Amino acid sequence: MSDAQHARVRVVIDGEAVDVEQGATVAAALAVCGASMSGTRASVTGELRSALCGMGVCHECRVTVDGRAHVLACQTLCRDGQIIQTARRR
Repeated sequence: MSDAQHARVRVVIDGEAVDVEQGATVAAALAVCGASMSGTRASVTGELRSALCGMGVCHECRVTVDGRAHVLACQTLCRDGQIIQTARRR
């Protein structure tokens, strides 16, 4: 395997640094650190939501990335230094 296949990037999820493989989606990074189990956002009634369809149709995986709200985690690639906020920290 080449070094490119092992390249990693560091993102910050709800204040915690997480190293993930380069090319991973934000939804995958959330799953790695367990955030997807506790919800990525809250519905209008307060119910926690997380990724469902994995292809950008359901919009349940919306998070804030680098200050931009309502970003689809399943459609966004991680990049080094990215700041990701879920419903746990809002």
